Amino acid sequence: MSISQFLILVINSGSSSLKFTLLPANGDRPLFSGIAERLGTDGTASLTLKRGASTFIEPLAEGTHAQALQMILMHLRRNGWLAHVAVVGHRVVHGGERFATSVRITPEVIRDIEAVSALAPLHNSSNLLGIRCCMEDLPSIPQVAVFDTAFHQTLPRGAYTYSIPQRFYREHGIRRYGFHGTSIRYVSAKAVELLGLDPDDHGLVIAHLGNGASASSVQDGKCVDTSMGMTPLEGLVMGTRSGDLDVGAAAQIGRIAGLDLAGVEMLLNRESGLLGVSELSSDCRALETAAEAGHPGATLALEVFVHRLARYVGALATSLRRLDAVVFTGGIGENSARVRAMTLRHLGIFNLVLDESANQYAVRGMSGRIDQGYGTQAWVIPTDEEAVIARDAAWLAGLGESQSRIE
Repeated sequence: MSISQFLILVINSGSSSLKFTLLPANGDRPLFSGIAERLGTDGTASLTLKRGASTFIEPLAEGTHAQALQMILMHLRRNGWLAHVAVVGHRVVHGGERFATSVRITPEVIRDIEAVSALAPLHNSSNLLGIRCCMEDLPSIPQVAVFDTAFHQTLPRGAYTYSIPQRFYREHGIRRYGFHGTSIRYVSAKAVELLGLDPDDHGLVIAHLGNGASASSVQDGKCVDTSMGMTPLEGLVMGTRSGDLDVGAAAQIGRIAGLDLAGVEMLLNRESGLLGVSELSSDCRALETAAEAGHPGATLALEVFVHRLARYVGALATSLRRLDAVVFTGGIGENSARVRAMTLRHLGIFNLVLDESANQYAVRGMSGRIDQGYGTQAWVIPTDEEAVIARDAAWLAGLGESQSRIE
């Protein structure tokens, strides 16, 4: 069988969802994709499947990850694709310091993922659930783990070290790790291509903005600083996460609300961010509509979101020899012309002047430069994490080029 006939299955298993994409090994567009939602909840779980322009939904009576995967495999088998799947690539959120690259999954790798799961218990346990389901149902097919934290393992120690007693780092791994690394890796390589930059001499600040949001500085293709920390809670304002917060304020919130540490952590992860400030919604689209109608909470939430983002862009730029471009990606970064315009108005110190028409054009999957060309560039570049996972999986299965090459 030729490489062009091999298929790669990409799995992203979350706590209550399981996303999948089926891609050809030759890099063509996905053949099939979908998402199982509300898994393990109230009996309303369903699987949404997309093939070309067609979308259809199937109920999942059991509502388990195993049932969702079995349903996906049934559709792959029915369409004659399953026999051509050569490797399965899995997104794993936290690899700690043990994983600086993607790896082929073995029992030892699973033990190592389990060993760092205390750093992201909700995420890693869900990722492992997807891995185990696939290994049980597809025992003869190689499985590959691609880590969100891996791209950030090039951070210098001055950037990843917290100013706490160092026994907590030595004995428990408490440090900055960063997330969205798969997305940042793809976008940084794409930016070098689109901007015509020297792969060995460039500086970028990349803002991955979505319900989860982070920003990273990339020097010569390597991450040198990032906004998220040991967990995805630190850094930018997010949909329901607070981002940076004075620990003293968190302690005071606990005292006022009668919450223990777990309760405070839950509040900062689930009830804060855009939702907490706006008292309306965690969805940026809903907030933009409400702000247009004069909703004060929505207006404030967007102002806080943009202020924190611009502040981080400026801070992250100090880790670079020079700043060639600020790049927006992720659901909000790729589609919210308003957020991008507001952010660039804060970044005049970098001679960034918005091109209004270009900014309005760069939505719904369109790449483009959105500044007027007076200094540092501003770009919108859609991310493609599934492509990175697929390429790493193909390489580790002996089907493709080195995982360092992202086109």
